[in-house]
Amino acid sequence: MLGLAGALLALGLHALAGFPTLAAANGDNDSLLRVVEIRDLIGGQAWFDLHQYRMGPPGGFVMHWSRLVDAPIAAIILVASTITGKLATGEAVALFAWTTPLMAAALTLLLRIARGVGDDWAVMPAFIICAAALHFSGVFAPGDIDHHNVQLTLCLAAITALVIGRSYLAGIAAGVACATMLAVGMETLPYVAVAGLTAAVAYLLGDRPEVAKGPVKGSAKAAGFGIGLAGAGLAVFVATVPASDWLSPHCDAYSIPQFSVAAISGIGLAAATAFPALGRSFASRLTTLLALAVAVAAFAVAAFPQCLAAPYAGLDPRLQQFWLNLVTEAQPFWRVLSDNWVKAAGFYVTPVLALIVLGQRLRRRSNAAGWILLAFLTAAFAVSLWQVRGVTFSLPLAAIALAVWVGDWRHRTALTSDRYSLPRMALVWLVSLNVTWSVAAHAASAAWGEAAPAVLQSSSCERAADYARLAAQSPTTVLAISNLGAPILARSPHRVLAGPYHRNVTGNLLALDAFMGTAAQARTTIESNRIGLVALCRGNAETALLTAAAPAGFLAALTRGESPDWLEKLPQAASEPLEIYRVRPQL
Repeated sequence: MLGLAGALLALGLHALAGFPTLAAANGDNDSLLRVVEIRDLIGGQAWFDLHQYRMGPPGGFVMHWSRLVDAPIAAIILVASTITGKLATGEAVALFAWTTPLMAAALTLLLRIARGVGDDWAVMPAFIICAAALHFSGVFAPGDIDHHNVQLTLCLAAITALVIGRSYLAGIAAGVACATMLAVGMETLPYVAVAGLTAAVAYLLGDRPEVAKGPVKGSAKAAGFGIGLAGAGLAVFVATVPASDWLSPHCDAYSIPQFSVAAISGIGLAAATAFPALGRSFASRLTTLLALAVAVAAFAVAAFPQCLAAPYAGLDPRLQQFWLNLVTEAQPFWRVLSDNWVKAAGFYVTPVLALIVLGQRLRRRSNAAGWILLAFLTAAFAVSLWQVRGVTFSLPLAAIALAVWVGDWRHRTALTSDRYSLPRMALVWLVSLNVTWSVAAHAASAAWGEAAPAVLQSSSCERAADYARLAAQSPTTVLAISNLGAPILARSPHRVLAGPYHRNVTGNLLALDAFMGTAAQARTTIESNRIGLVALCRGNAETALLTAAAPAGFLAALTRGESPDWLEKLPQAASEPLEIYRVRPQL
């Protein structure tokens, strides 16, 4: 009930703000492209066909996302549209009916973990601190149908099973959650690894009593995890990978490398628990686990060495420079700190504080649940130092540790008459809220006279209404910067060359060549790809980047109003930031 109340409260706050995440995309290209994928699935595109035919060169390219996220959202749309008789209404319903229950589930799991790590004193602080963390993270905002909120919820489910559960069924639940979130996206690999290590440690420590909460059956939990990981791993492999692709390795999507490693690890762990001779002593269990780890590592290195490289090591250098290096969620800590220290404060202060207070608590009062939370929080924080995307996990996990800290202070205050205890507890409350550090950083920046970071305005072509005139044109291929690729697909019948996706190498390079080259070079690209329209958004950051890098290029000329005679500019209202040019046919 608390989880549902928190999700409904967050929904109410979005409503009071006028649902800004629905009015404008604010750079959320992934949610827009997810809408396109779901429409394609509902429209008859095959389950195993992940081609995005309307993006890239003729024929499109294969996306690396999972149908496991498409399917439930498509089901909501179909049910709602059947009731209302309108597909658009079904889509609108799905934007709320997907994110709000997910947030309720995530908050419920956070509260369960907080109670498991702390006690009842931590529940009320967890409701406030964790709900705030989820709300201000934005990943559960209406319209955010990307996979990050699904991955976070599944990760919390795995942690909950490992923290609260004490037997075979808990292990199975954790293993199933891990296999599913790995199938949804490779970003969760570090957390699956931590869950596997947790299950392995449970086996290593063996069955042991705990006075307060009953016995811990470490071997049973480890066996359940192994069975759940291998079994669910097989199920999602068969459900999402076509038989023709079963032996084709893909390092950026769930395929034979990920499945085989999960299966070997899971079956190996379960098998180890099945032989009493291997578990008679701590030394024998440790030897068994080390042998399993060496076997899995040797198999991965021998069978799939290409997947051991950096995720984007083979990406074209120009795409690294003009796309990947500018993607916010792919930025490392040092770059975020140098570019926008205010944003860095909101991303990193509370996880550091949480690691400190949780570590100190475990020194005084060690418990298995606390160590499990510490392991996951450490992994999430390490990922966030490498890439900002880890903040999606580190902030909610930090909120749990800080809620337990506040709970300890609540308990201490209730037992003491010290006049300083209440002010101290109020201070602990204040510093535990991540929004406090964000507000403080913004205030400090303003006091020091620093310029405020640029905020997306209507001139950056983020509103659905910005694409109305483009949508009214006859379907064709549109030449536009990659930031406009997903919005054009979602809000018009056209196709595009470029989009911010690492598998669309050919299409993105063609767009770069056209925009940064001469008008004659652009004309060649336009003719060879049968492009009928050129879209220009002056206010978009990518436009500024490309024009600065190539001031003599085709895009820079368009921003100066110097269009070639083979382009015809369509009439544009003063309130429309998107400029549209029709390509005149060659005589």
